[in-house]
Amino acid sequence: MARLDGEQMLMRIFIGESDRWKRRPLYEALVELLREEGFAGATVLKGIMGFGANSITHTDKILRLSADLPVVIEVVDSQEKIDRVLPQLDTMIKGGMITLERARVIRYCESLTEKD
Repeated sequence: MARLDGEQMLMRIFIGESDRWKRRPLYEALVELLREEGFAGATVLKGIMGFGANSITHTDKILRLSADLPVVIEVVDSQEKIDRVLPQLDTMIKGGMITLERARVIRYCESLTEKD
């Protein structure tokens, strides 16, 4: 497994929980794609409230239970890997947003038991 150190790229993918790709949750399909492409890791975060371009508020409040809560997938890896996968993401994501920013990686370890 490659070690990530120094300056890398942070990619955030903003989608809705109900978004689909070939009848499965889009966030699952995206994480699987990133794993297959050899990314160092990906994390899916489920939001409790948010709104997008259409300004409709989605929330987890009991009185307004939403079936389409915000989901963010975060990935940190090299600019080259991210650039290589962007065309595939464009075909899979119909609505949402992708942001990119530089991230300084302090340490990346394969396991918690690894010693310096």
